[in-house]
Amino acid sequence: MDELEAGVDDVRGAPKDDGRVELIVARPDVEERTVLEKARLDEVEGLVGDNWLPRGSSRCEDGTADPEAQVTVMNARAAALIAGDRERWPLAGDQLYVNFDIGNENLPAGTRLVVGDAVLEVSAKPHTGCAKFNARFGKDALRFVNSPVGRELNLRGINTKVITGGAVRTGDAVRKIAG
Repeated sequence: MDELEAGVDDVRGAPKDDGRVELIVARPDVEERTVLEKARLDEVEGLVGDNWLPRGSSRCEDGTADPEAQVTVMNARAAALIAGDRERWPLAGDQLYVNFDIGNENLPAGTRLVVGDAVLEVSAKPHTGCAKFNARFGKDALRFVNSPVGRELNLRGINTKVITGGAVRTGDAVRKIAG
């Protein structure tokens, strides 16, 4: 836990206005991950080739995919702190890993982001650590992302929905725009 807490200042140092996409991951099936150099974000499908839409959600009454959790975004500095090597980042289960401040103060719900050619909107639905996250990264990591500072900085990531579809590539810019 001390090591995780010691890394908070680095996470806080992520760019607030002009960031970049560090990693793109599709989840074609449960427990499967595919790292992509480029992907398409779509208003209906989310990240094309990901299982978000066909998998649905047990949190939705009718079992359909949750439109407020279409694409999940994690701070790349937080991913590195928690998961270590970049090869382990996809285990977190997010689709976009960005060097960008995704904390509540910088990205309140409703904020729009240009990511590559696409536009995402930050959802009010919190993205929290779960049993799978605990199994992959340990109890300390789960407590850390769900702690007050973890929730303030959205260390577990944020939920977004696609407003305008488009291509996204590793290295593409990430920036806030007026809603």
